[in-house]
Amino acid sequence: MQIPEPHIPGTLIRRYKRFLADIRLEDGSVLTAHCPNTGSMLGCSAPDSPVIISRSDNPKRKYPWTLEMVHQDETWIGVNTSLTNRLVNEALDNGIINDFGPIKSIRPEVRVEGGRLDFLLETGRGCVYIEVKNCSLVENGTALFPDAVTARGVKHLLALDLLREQGHATALIFCIQRNDAERFAPAQAIDPVYAETLYTMYERGLVVLAYQAKVAPDQVSIVRKIPVLMAS
Repeated sequence: MQIPEPHIPGTLIRRYKRFLADIRLEDGSVLTAHCPNTGSMLGCSAPDSPVIISRSDNPKRKYPWTLEMVHQDETWIGVNTSLTNRLVNEALDNGIINDFGPIKSIRPEVRVEGGRLDFLLETGRGCVYIEVKNCSLVENGTALFPDAVTARGVKHLLALDLLREQGHATALIFCIQRNDAERFAPAQAIDPVYAETLYTMYERGLVVLAYQAKVAPDQVSIVRKIPVLMAS
């Protein structure tokens, strides 16, 4: 997936009010960009980090520039979580994510009891409900989710488990938008409730997958599956 044009480099001054980031451009000027990331951005929001921002042509936007990625720990990290589902959809379409057999159709944004899930796949093996989570935190080669306490994430796990109890196939896909992850594990130290809930759902039959995206200043794309460590 190509990063929208125009996109330019800059330097992160600060991220604040959750959805705003001040960016210093190469000419020394400063602008405020929209930060489309609801997480804490732990490990990818240090001041003075190089960034890539893109400009929207939507005249209704108060902040036309979008923070796309941050360079930290010697790697580019995709922080625009609005791209996550598109990355996964693209990888399902092109067969990079091939855990579900031949796919007949992909339906996004599916309403279910207890909320909404990201995808419903119709496959040769039947239907699969899928929730997708963006992962940007890596410690010692292990990608970790979440980067902050997430009651919403627990709600999604419970919705998947209810579907499983009704006889449906369910899966959770972690999309890791950085190049330095070798494995994935739940972030037990950050949100023990989420981690323990995930362990329980996994033991009950939830399919848990982790896919890594290659992140570069001009494009992001899912390239490989990495191991998931699931042990409470």
